[in-house]
This record gives sequence, structure tokens and C-alpha cells, in this order.
Amino acid sequence: MTTHPDTTTSEHPKRRYRFTGRWFVIGVTLASMAGGCGYSNDSLYRKNIRSVYVEMFESKEFRRGIEFQMTEALRKQIDRQTAYKNAPREKADTILSGEILEWRESSLGHDFTFALPRQTAATLAIRYRWQDMRTGKLLVDQPRLITTVEYVRPAGETVYNARDDAVNKLARKVVNGMETPW
Repeated sequence: MTTHPDTTTSEHPKRRYRFTGRWFVIGVTLASMAGGCGYSNDSLYRKNIRSVYVEMFESKEFRRGIEFQMTEALRKQIDRQTAYKNAPREKADTILSGEILEWRESSLGHDFTFALPRQTAATLAIRYRWQDMRTGKLLVDQPRLITTVEYVRPAGETVYNARDDAVNKLARKVVNGMETPW
């Protein structure tokens, strides 16, 4: 059986080695460059803190209940997202306290037939502080943290749905603020 010289199935061994060697050098170069980029496998949260006490939020708002929702949402988010544990005040390493500053609603669009609000935006603003109880050091002092959510009444969404969304969104922002600063 004869084969045509253009249809060889094997490569020249020297050529294959040279090709592999070039990719090896490129790979080693990239790996050495990536080592100094500042990436780390460390935890996002402070190692010297193990527990947090979330104090009941205060409120100057006329609408009651937002402070309870905020406090509970923060406790749940701390359990879900962080290495910290909720603890009683006497045993906690740190304390998280805050205040509901404002809850405001405004219409974004009206129904042309009845002139009723169709889409509404709700804004929730809070203030919070996170303090190390052992040293007295203030870890985070956020004078104003705001979130806005939208809800559509004709679609069956209510102000209570909007409050839940806003509170949970702010709780996630607060917990993200508990990460170790870069």
C-alpha cells in the first residue's frame, strides 16, 4: 500500500516539542505575573471578630414596624453571608446599631382612566454604626445609607412588598459593609 507524501499522519517530533515548549514558557510567564496581582484566599471578614449583637433599630418614622423588620433582616443576613455569629449583647465582640431615618413613597406614573398611581417608588434611608465592644473602636460609621425600590399596584404589589424589598436590600448593603477594608 502506498501513501501520498501529503497525507502523513504523524508530525515531526522536533516541531511538536518546540511548539509545546513555547506554550510552556508563556504559561510560566503568565503564572508568575498573576502571583503579584494582590489576589488572596483570605476571608472577606475580620478574623479577630467572631460575634455581633444587632441592637434594635430606632425609628423616627410615623410608620411603625420598619425598625423591627430592619433588625430581623440584618440578623438573618449576618447568619447567611458572614462568618460572624449573632450573640447576646453581653457575649458579643461587636455591636451593630442604627436608626431608620426616612421612608418615602412617590408616584412614578398614573393610570389615565382613573388618575390613580400605577407605579410607585419607595425610598428607605438608615444610619448605622458598627463598634468593637472590646476596644471601643468604631469599625463602620455610615451616616446615611439609601435604597429605592419600585412597585406596581395594578400588578398586585403593595407597600408591604416594597418595604420587605427595601429592608432586605439595605440589610445586604450593611453586611457587605462589614467586609474587611482593602
